[in-house]
Amino acid sequence: MTAEPRSFASAAEDHLGDVYTYLLYLVGDRTVAEDLTGETFERALRSWRRYDPRRGSAKTWLCQVARSTALDHLRAESRRRKREERWARETGASGESRFAEGLSPELEEGLCRLSAGEREVVALRIVLELDGETAARMLGISPTACSTRLSRALRKLADEMGEEDV
Repeated sequence: MTAEPRSFASAAEDHLGDVYTYLLYLVGDRTVAEDLTGETFERALRSWRRYDPRRGSAKTWLCQVARSTALDHLRAESRRRKREERWARETGASGESRFAEGLSPELEEGLCRLSAGEREVVALRIVLELDGETAARMLGISPTACSTRLSRALRKLADEMGEEDV
């Protein structure tokens, strides 16, 4: 494991992809995730002096800033986002992957059917490979609740897709 970055620039460089991926799983839209990533790093730069490496890794801290940024955005844009998601579902729009390159269309559809909370726990635990305690702390729930939420999300995904596709 490498030492924690000593400057904001090195932390940003090291974890830009992680923050973007996390936000992409939260919002399910590449363009919005890109915008929120920029806003996250703007907020993080302004509050970098408050980052304490003894309380968690820079990756975890940046993901917490990203989560706050995303929640603010989702609250402010909830009606617009619901209309766009409804339109995308009804038209089957967008030939490009919403989450990551290389995912099967079935997995993409399964992820779209998960709730934002379910996608978030999958992103934290599976995609970003955070341990259960760290993910639980970010979500504001107990490690047991985090584990249960992940298990339910994966079971729902398996049920939606058929066990052999997962």
